[in-house]
Amino acid sequence: MTKHNSWFFKALRTVQNWFVHTVVVPQQPFADLNLDADRPIVYVMKTESVSDISSLSEVTESLGLPSPYDDIQIRNESVPRVVCLAPAKPMIGRASKTNVFLSNFKQLLNLHKQDSSLDVQLLPVSMYWGRIPGKEDDTMKAAVLERESPTWLRKCLMILFLGRHNFIQFSNAVSLRYMTDEHGSDERIAHKLARVARVHFRRQRKVMTGPDLPNRQAMFKELLNSESIQKAINEQAASKKISKQEAKTNAENYLDEIAANYSDSLVRIAERLLTWLWNKLYKGINIRGAELVRQLHHDGHEIVYVPCHRSHMDYLLLSYILYYEGMVPPHIAAGINLNFWPAGPMFRKGGAFFIRRSFNGNKLYTAVFKGYLDLLFNKGYSVEYFTEGGRSRTGRLLNPKTGMLAMTVSSVLRGIERPVTLVPVYLGYDHVMEVATYHKELSGKKKQKESVWQVFAAIRKLGNFGQGYVNFGEPINVQQHLSQIEPEWRALIAQDPEQKPTWLTPAVNSLANKVMTKINGATAVSSISLMSLIVLASEQKSLEKETIKQQFGFYLKLLTEVPYTQFSTVPEGNVEVLISQALELNKFAVEPDPLGDIIYLDDTQALNMTYYRNNIVHLFMVPSLIATLIIKEPQPTREKIVQFIEQIFPLIQAELFVETPSLKNYIHQLIESMLNENIILEDENRLVASDEHQGQLHLLASTSSEMLKRYAIIFNLLSLQPKIERSDLERESHQLAKHMGPLHGISAPEFYDRKLYASLTVKLKDMDLLGHSEKKDTIIQLSNTLTSLLDAQVRQTVVTGVQQTQNVEAEKNS
Repeated sequence: MTKHNSWFFKALRTVQNWFVHTVVVPQQPFADLNLDADRPIVYVMKTESVSDISSLSEVTESLGLPSPYDDIQIRNESVPRVVCLAPAKPMIGRASKTNVFLSNFKQLLNLHKQDSSLDVQLLPVSMYWGRIPGKEDDTMKAAVLERESPTWLRKCLMILFLGRHNFIQFSNAVSLRYMTDEHGSDERIAHKLARVARVHFRRQRKVMTGPDLPNRQAMFKELLNSESIQKAINEQAASKKISKQEAKTNAENYLDEIAANYSDSLVRIAERLLTWLWNKLYKGINIRGAELVRQLHHDGHEIVYVPCHRSHMDYLLLSYILYYEGMVPPHIAAGINLNFWPAGPMFRKGGAFFIRRSFNGNKLYTAVFKGYLDLLFNKGYSVEYFTEGGRSRTGRLLNPKTGMLAMTVSSVLRGIERPVTLVPVYLGYDHVMEVATYHKELSGKKKQKESVWQVFAAIRKLGNFGQGYVNFGEPINVQQHLSQIEPEWRALIAQDPEQKPTWLTPAVNSLANKVMTKINGATAVSSISLMSLIVLASEQKSLEKETIKQQFGFYLKLLTEVPYTQFSTVPEGNVEVLISQALELNKFAVEPDPLGDIIYLDDTQALNMTYYRNNIVHLFMVPSLIATLIIKEPQPTREKIVQFIEQIFPLIQAELFVETPSLKNYIHQLIESMLNENIILEDENRLVASDEHQGQLHLLASTSSEMLKRYAIIFNLLSLQPKIERSDLERESHQLAKHMGPLHGISAPEFYDRKLYASLTVKLKDMDLLGHSEKKDTIIQLSNTLTSLLDAQVRQTVVTGVQQTQNVEAEKNS
């Protein structure tokens, strides 16, 4: 009878399963860790433990991995399936000094030496009961539950109290064939493998459990005694003519207002609650890129998560996903408006620290906040903040607020030795609870103050929200970014640490823009966002289901054949199934018809669905411009298409945070994809729409129509007034857009967003197209091209509206 079939191990598994619930990271080891099912697998564990191996056997059985109880037969020799670095700790006395690990490894290495075709995969396995971090002031509880090598009695207590929070993490496998070929097979290599394994498990534990938790009052004392805060206390005492003790009390109050009070107990309770919540709300949470972030943690990076901000759900979802992906939930910079009872204290125990919307020149508050942020970085806590500042009301990314990024860069300049890496995160939802509220706010309704009653109101509305999406984007190393801006930044800072460098503000601004483009670069396209894009592009906001299927398939093909970035994701599956998933959310109405069902949006839903369309609209802007030029221009060449898009691309970047390594190549690839699908045809270097797919090309072209209207307004105004002030161009453009919208049924909220026109006019100034009469020919040429791409009625409104605006301005000035 083999070991795993013995009555003892069967009984142990049965009893232990009553107390244990295990989460596996990653959930698909074969796919995520590139394991080869045809090669032998040996599990490497830190400490020998009967209960750990029993828990592992339960997991391997469900994943289709070999059982840890089954030895491997290699060349008539029996090799253990599990190799442990350290023996089990006995209840009394010391553990055996016999190094079984080394003997097992020498056996495996010798077998590889004898058989050149043999390649055993060493699969590191880490086991965490409760994931309880250490504490800087360890207690008896820590001694009982948090020891890495507990006795059997302590292990029983851990299983009893923490078994429902058991995590097993598999790491990337190591090829023993590679080790043998590269380094040999003697005892020295076995010792080296042992050292590497110990370092790996030590780092892995820190990734999973995080740094030791500080005593809050001891932390306050440490910060208040720091040089920077002491200086700020003295300055406030002198400027406000108060005692130093009063100023110190103010600083302590600020710290108490700001600082998190992380509780691993609350996190474990919240994990259960959130598991119930996500199962109730969502049919699934789709995650992409977590393995890369885990590796950054493992390599010792200071991680700063910079997600987009769609909903209050964002805080909960990202922390929950990181916890389940084997990483510690970050400390989150939350607006002070969320510090209301009971949410505030709970958020604080979940790792939130609170920040005021404005520091109002309060030097003491600024010093305290910077000191606290420095402490988080130096102690190794990951941090999360939203660079947009607040939730997007339109579904597009907002222009970044640079305050927290500037403080992060300043912390780097003050001497953080570890690499500081920003991780952009795209968060998406098939349903955002606040969308209806957002549109009321955009129409002028006052924003409601957050309160406990809003929480209860939200809970009442819980229902089928479809799916959620968490995509981790391309990481940005802050030190490397600074070196690109100023190669000698370290030496310059060392010369004068107190001086604010002239290159700092441009460096922060470019970093903020890079963060936003990387967030959009990790976009998750969903069935609901794609359906919104298609139906809203139709003139009557209604289409036959068959037409939608064709367009859906066309867009999926385009996104798959010409990926926006390697970090963006596209829904997989049958088009019919994806459309059914979108319809299940009851956002679209379906009218049965014997000639073909019609899918449509009423006015209210059409407005709401612009939010979901705007989540992905940046992916389709260049394809849409290609389609527009092919439809509107008389058989344009590839060169003409490239030239026009390159001219206005800086504005598209400013508006939609779009990036592409080579715009010209990207355009050519999109054209090739459309040619392959026979959407367009090429005749002697001239591109035309195919008769069969005219409708599909027109729908694609409609996606950029509102953007082209905005640009036509701006360039028509600019062509008549080349020396117009930026603020005047912003005001007049916005005024004409508000006039034009109702005339042509434009309901999208971003069309009326004055901040959008402000960012466009700022970009025009950067492009030297504002206030320079010598660029008039370029401006007129762009104005004429943009105007020619509009429908006749819209074109007339723009031309007439611009003239009327000029007349009004002339009357004001006369």
